[in-house]
Amino acid sequence: MITFLEGCLEIKQPARVVLNVSGVGYEVFIPLSSYDRLPTPGQTARILTYDCIREDDHLLFGFMTEAERTVFLLLLNVSGIGPKIAMSALSGLSVRDIKQAIVEGDVKRLSSISGVGKKMAERIVVELRDRLSAGEALEAVAGAQDDAPADQRAKDAVLALISLGYKQADAWKMARAALAALPETAATEDLIRAALTSK
Repeated sequence: MITFLEGCLEIKQPARVVLNVSGVGYEVFIPLSSYDRLPTPGQTARILTYDCIREDDHLLFGFMTEAERTVFLLLLNVSGIGPKIAMSALSGLSVRDIKQAIVEGDVKRLSSISGVGKKMAERIVVELRDRLSAGEALEAVAGAQDDAPADQRAKDAVLALISLGYKQADAWKMARAALAALPETAATEDLIRAALTSK
């Protein structure tokens, strides 16, 4: 298994690069998120890789960050998703956006990925929501910065519920129910209490 490649960046294109490693040119397919982080051609680059070997194919997929590779591998665990769709996901959404959509069950956002329909988006949520660690869920939930105050209170309540040991999906359901039942002026603490008593 090839874990990473380091060498001179010969060709740089939005979906692929060619890396010269000691005189051997490796073609590596990359998402747009990695393309933006690459140096200019002629400079040295270090690319994390996933080595995909099949009966009739041998492809290298590359990433500039470990977070990108981790999400790519996570998506490959979903039935019906191959490397191309996983790369499309990373090209269409940021790592944080993908995690946040999974945690929040945002099927509409996941459906915006090229090659992903509503059913597949639902499958991604169902199969991956509980595979994200509590830390990843906290990071994803805290990721959005331009939300309305009510949404931010719900996010803060979800963070608290996850830290108390609730699964992400349950925490979101509890927080949303509490938000709907309480007045708009309710504080985050009130949301948490209401969520816990409604369980």
